[in-house]
Amino acid sequence: MNTIPSLGFGTFRLEGDTAYQSVKSALEVGYRHIDTAQIYGNEAEVGQAIADSGIDRSELFITTKVWVDNLATEHFIKSVQESLTKLQIDQVDLLLIHWPDATNKVPLTSYLNDLAQAQKQGLTKHIGVSNFTTQHLEQTIQQLGEGAIFTNQIEVHPYLQNRQVTDYCQQHNIRVTGFMPLAVGKVMEDAVLQSIAKDHQTSVANVALAWQLQQGLITIPSSTKRANQEANLAALDVTLTSEDMQRIAGLEANERIANPDFSPAWD
Repeated sequence: MNTIPSLGFGTFRLEGDTAYQSVKSALEVGYRHIDTAQIYGNEAEVGQAIADSGIDRSELFITTKVWVDNLATEHFIKSVQESLTKLQIDQVDLLLIHWPDATNKVPLTSYLNDLAQAQKQGLTKHIGVSNFTTQHLEQTIQQLGEGAIFTNQIEVHPYLQNRQVTDYCQQHNIRVTGFMPLAVGKVMEDAVLQSIAKDHQTSVANVALAWQLQQGLITIPSSTKRANQEANLAALDVTLTSEDMQRIAGLEANERIANPDFSPAWD
């Protein structure tokens, strides 16, 4: 697929048969953008669900990510080839660096070069990054050039709007993919979002997703339940008012969920 569907299906924390059944169900209800990663430990199950779906490869957009343990040159390309084997495909649509190496044991220049090599070798159609700060992005553009990086996948939800990074990306023609869009369920209890959802006769989840989509972001909610997967797709049909958008903007609290000890110095 040449264009990325703005609403995708995330597979973080889905393992074993749960991962297989969830992806199978997501594909059945209409998702065509599937996001996985080496560290999720579910590439084989994702790949099997895709294979069993019978959907033509050209209709799908598949993303995976290189884990930090594989950033060194001696591991990088080999790990991508292993991912493709597990996914049962010849090429992913998008390959991301999952996290920058905060220790700098492997220099950024090294794994950016290997990322570009993976693309040159036809292992991926597009290349991108994840959890990159504006400083990392500046270095990336300096090395690979404007337009080389397709997306930066970062945590985005009403309580962490990541404006500085998002604005930088949009200024430099880098798509933003927001993960954890529902703040691990916290949005469901929010009075502001509940009020907006009531106004639009839709779900709170759809309000949170539509808020990202209307900013031009890609978003990748995850769910093991078919009914929720179907319901989330309806976010594509929700149009929030400028007042709705402002009210949600007011929920910013710099509340970061994904913040492991190997995180970079955040913006």
